[in-house]
Amino acid sequence: MDRALRSRKSLTSLLTAAILIFGSTARADVPETAVAPMPQAASEPAAPAEPEQLPAPEAPSGTPSYLADIGRYFTAPFRWDRRDWAWCGGAVLAIGLAHRYDRQVRTHFFGAGPTQNVNSEDTKDAIPTAAVFGGTWAFALLMRDRDGYREGWAMAEAAALSGVTAYALKFATGRQTPEQTTSPNEWFRSGTSFPSFHSTEAFAVGTVLAESGNDDYRFLRRLLGYGLGIATSYERLKHNAHWLSDTVAGAALGISSAHFAMDRRYATDDASHLALVPIAGGAMLTYSVSMP
Repeated sequence: MDRALRSRKSLTSLLTAAILIFGSTARADVPETAVAPMPQAASEPAAPAEPEQLPAPEAPSGTPSYLADIGRYFTAPFRWDRRDWAWCGGAVLAIGLAHRYDRQVRTHFFGAGPTQNVNSEDTKDAIPTAAVFGGTWAFALLMRDRDGYREGWAMAEAAALSGVTAYALKFATGRQTPEQTTSPNEWFRSGTSFPSFHSTEAFAVGTVLAESGNDDYRFLRRLLGYGLGIATSYERLKHNAHWLSDTVAGAALGISSAHFAMDRRYATDDASHLALVPIAGGAMLTYSVSMP
């Protein structure tokens, strides 16, 4: 009887957590009509005697208000359509299926017995994601590339929003890690296993890398982007830091958050926005508000 009760409790916890994951994410509510860019101040004409100057790189499009983005992100279910609900249902099924094999995956790496003092390699497993994020920004700043700035902003927003959600779910579910217990059904025990934060961030950053930019290198981008998420998740399992279902939930959260951020970044309502504008010798961070 206790085993059946614990199984039902575990299934209920998984379904609730999966719904919470997708309850905070969906496609951004983007208006169909693009807003005209704000006019830039006219520069003083150069003296006729001076040589012709090369034009400065085009300034990146303004990023939408982060306060507005946070509101849209956590109220996204109120704007869901059938496609969003279909994705939510698919995520629930994927997490539930992964939970079915949690114990087998742990046994594959560490056997059926308890493990003690296993180094989960938290810092090491975060390095690839940090390298991709930092490399994107370094390239954008070095080349003063408008698309690079926008891609970097999307990565930052996806990582921040999904990271906050992941930590909220960790404390809400309280699932113990495979290092703490041999049972994948230890919920509400002051654990921090569900979902995997590293998987969440890797898929958030990796999905933006995979789906941004033009289609010339789409295959390579997807190979690197989704490969980053898969490799990071594998390392978390290998280091006994998470259950398989933790990494699947992190993937769902990271991917959906990345698509939200890209929808906001590439087609937005620019009533108020931040912008990183290239200027001579560097860049300037600006914030503008359009009054009705």
